[in-house]
Amino acid sequence: MALKKHIPNLFTIGNLICGFIAIYHTLHGDLIIAAYLMGAAGLLDFLDGFVARLLKVNSELGKQLDSLADMVTFGVLPGFIMLHLLQGKAGMIDPIYLILIIPAFSALRLAKFNIDTRQSNSFLGVPTPATAFFIGSFPLALSQYPQLEAFMTLPILLIITFGFSLLMVSEIPLFALKFKNFAFQENKLQFIFIFISLILVLILKFLSIPIIILLYILISTIKWIAN
Repeated sequence: MALKKHIPNLFTIGNLICGFIAIYHTLHGDLIIAAYLMGAAGLLDFLDGFVARLLKVNSELGKQLDSLADMVTFGVLPGFIMLHLLQGKAGMIDPIYLILIIPAFSALRLAKFNIDTRQSNSFLGVPTPATAFFIGSFPLALSQYPQLEAFMTLPILLIITFGFSLLMVSEIPLFALKFKNFAFQENKLQFIFIFISLILVLILKFLSIPIIILLYILISTIKWIAN
């Protein structure tokens, strides 16, 4: 039993290791490998919670370890990717000062999530992985569509940096992709969103990732306003 309760933590440590190695690759300019490692970390982040629920070994240690790993992979790493994207576009300003807001607000988001009992079945504010995947998808999308580089201007990158940082600590409720059962009527929004997302992935591949995340935020915001 003592060993079983630590199995989910192995996945969390894997998430942390992927994030650390990805940061190393961003420092050497290899954003493609960094983006793939972020994706692997995201899978491990999902699996640690899934395995913990499967084995019924949820623990406070696992919860805190998960946030620490997420801070590296989904807080610091997207900051380094954005730093690289901003190189040569910030004029006399060192880009490092422009991206500090990403890890800072990621830390604030993770700390708030850990103490906020309102976020058990949904989210308040954009989760750190969503922000990270939005930014981390850019190198992959650019490898497919090099012409997108024309849109990676300083104003757009700064809007993304500051916009997502604020969205992470906002009070906008976002629906969670959790299924208590598979009845369509009770999970209509989730099923429709997943279906649309799959279509976008098939058509646009990596470019679909930021579009899906924006769609997720838009649908959640409309739902919030409508209610």
